[in-house]
Amino acid sequence: MDKHIKPVIVRILDKEYMVACPEGEQEALLASSRRIDKEMRKIRDSGKVLGTDRIAVMVALNLAHELMHGNHNATPAANPEMLEQLHTLQGRIDVILEKHKA
Repeated sequence: MDKHIKPVIVRILDKEYMVACPEGEQEALLASSRRIDKEMRKIRDSGKVLGTDRIAVMVALNLAHELMHGNHNATPAANPEMLEQLHTLQGRIDVILEKHKA
C-alpha cells in the first residue's frame, strides 16, 4: 500500500522547516518536532552549548542514547530497519543544517 507524501511545516527553535511526510503520519511528525524543539531549547537555555548545529547534534545523540538504553532490543545492530531509519534521519538533519548554515 503506497502512502502519499505530503509536506508538513514543523517549527523548531522559532524556525520553520518543510518536511515530506507520509499521509497519516503527520501527528507523529508534529509530536516528534515538539519533542526536538523542547530538548533543543533545554540545551540552548543551559548556556553550555553554542550554535544551533551543535545543539541539534547533542539532541540527536541524547535521543539516540535514550532510545538504545530504553529498549535493549532497539539497538541498530539488532534491527536493520532501525539502522536504516537512523541513517535517513541523519541525512535529513545534515541537509537541514547545511541549508541553514549562515
